Amino acid sequence: MTKARKRLVNYTATTKYLITCRCVRRAFLCGKDEYTNQDFEHRRAWVEDILL
Repeated sequence: MTKARKRLVNYTATTKYLITCRCVRRAFLCGKDEYTNQDFEHRRAWVEDILL
């Protein structure tokens, strides 16, 4: 039986879970997505601020 994500992950102690989850799904966080031709460069500073 699967468990709900909110029961598996402590979001207050885990700061990088959401970023990892999005990368696994192949969603671009920053840079240009060659498949869809969308540019996500505006997210780079946001991602750096969260990681720092």
